[in-house]
Amino acid sequence: MKKTPIDPTQDLDLQNSMAAMQRAAGRAREIARQTGTFIVVSRNGVVELLAPDAPELEVLTVQEPVALYKTNTNTA
Repeated sequence: MKKTPIDPTQDLDLQNSMAAMQRAAGRAREIARQTGTFIVVSRNGVVELLAPDAPELEVLTVQEPVALYKTNTNTA
């Protein structure tokens, strides 16, 4: 079965997904501030707990995982 790549310019769900994730993250930060709950983030594969008023929460960006590709070592 051949998998064709999804073109984000043609898929409305993909076009709007980043904005939706940013809104959800903002709402999570707001709720964490109200309840005094730590926020769990992963940076470079390390899970961290951040206080809801931590200044670095305002500058966090989406970190996409590195794709793991296997190369074909059989050349025969």
